[in-house]
Amino acid sequence: MPTPTPVVVCSGLTFAWPDATPVFSDLSLAIGPGRTGLIGLNGSGKSTLLRLIADDLRPARGSVSVTGELGYVPQNVTLDAGLRIEDALGIGPIRRGLNAIEAGDASPENFALVGGDWDVEERARATLSRLGLGHVPLERPIGDLSGGESVLLSLAAQILRRPGVLLLDEPTNNLDLDARRRLCDAVASWKGALIMVSHDRELLELADQIGELRAGEVRWYGGNLTGYEQAVAVEQEAAERVVRAAESDVRRQRRVLVETRTKIDRRARYGEKMRETKRLPKMLANERKRQAQVSAGKHRNLHLERVEQARKRLTAAQDAIRDDDEIRIDLPGTEVPSRRVVLELDAVRPQFGPAVTLHVAGPERIALTGPNGAGKTTLLDLVSGYDRPDFGAVRFEGRRVDGVE
Repeated sequence: MPTPTPVVVCSGLTFAWPDATPVFSDLSLAIGPGRTGLIGLNGSGKSTLLRLIADDLRPARGSVSVTGELGYVPQNVTLDAGLRIEDALGIGPIRRGLNAIEAGDASPENFALVGGDWDVEERARATLSRLGLGHVPLERPIGDLSGGESVLLSLAAQILRRPGVLLLDEPTNNLDLDARRRLCDAVASWKGALIMVSHDRELLELADQIGELRAGEVRWYGGNLTGYEQAVAVEQEAAERVVRAAESDVRRQRRVLVETRTKIDRRARYGEKMRETKRLPKMLANERKRQAQVSAGKHRNLHLERVEQARKRLTAAQDAIRDDDEIRIDLPGTEVPSRRVVLELDAVRPQFGPAVTLHVAGPERIALTGPNGAGKTTLLDLVSGYDRPDFGAVRFEGRRVDGVE
């Protein structure tokens, strides 16, 4: 079968941060059509690679070639809070042209704005509805949206643009369960080339191939995340067998070296004894001594070299074994007495949204859930004091309120 024509080609990419921290050195790769999942340890350079492909960063050396139009949804979506949703979708001028024509202004400028996109508003509303944003008016400012809704809006804009290559950087980070499902549906039905950086298992199961970024290089695995994990498991099992064999070889070579040294020492003592008893002529004894020393040196060097080679094979085998660090967090026990009220929100009303009344008695660990835009982050901002309510009071007992964003 013919090899698919690559849609993204990176040639000899070299990139380092301003503090001289290296990320890539002479990295080359080619990505074909379909859905590609890019995975790797934190800090391996996955987001940096996407930014280089998107021309958001410039490499010190090398080049990036993209076939067709490129779309990019970054990990931290930053949109102008005052921008209207229709403009973020890229359909604001077209809608204004349509509205003017419907109002009776049939000027050539308005028809030029519309072009052939007479159904753009219907397509935009259908796309927003598909992503769970059907309730959001097109005239609404972006500042009213939550972080998760901003990600979905950015994806909706790319779906309407229909670029040939779409880059997604951790798109599910700020999404609730329903929004994640909708995003996965959109990814599953994407017709162009798609490259996604993610830790989301459900999303990576939709990939046609997985690229693992490790030590500044990308290694490719056909299939989705399950296929990748199975392939890595087979590799690791084989690598562990190689390590065991290499360890056995090192022990054997060391044992042979000790045996060789013992034999050489015996021969040396025997030769010295022969010279002392004068059983051999002095000239012949000296010649045999010299030959024995030369032979002993050769044997010793040969076996030392074999031990060193065995050590190098063992080191290479051990390098193939993955030893990825795991993050472990131990949560300390609470010192809050049972049934003690630690937090009270009395009819607290944020800038946007309904009033909230909440009483928390310790010790408790509470999971705060809800759809994107429901106000989860706003509520935490109020509790932590990062934001102040328009009405109501927040009271808590204790020394501090800690938050991790």
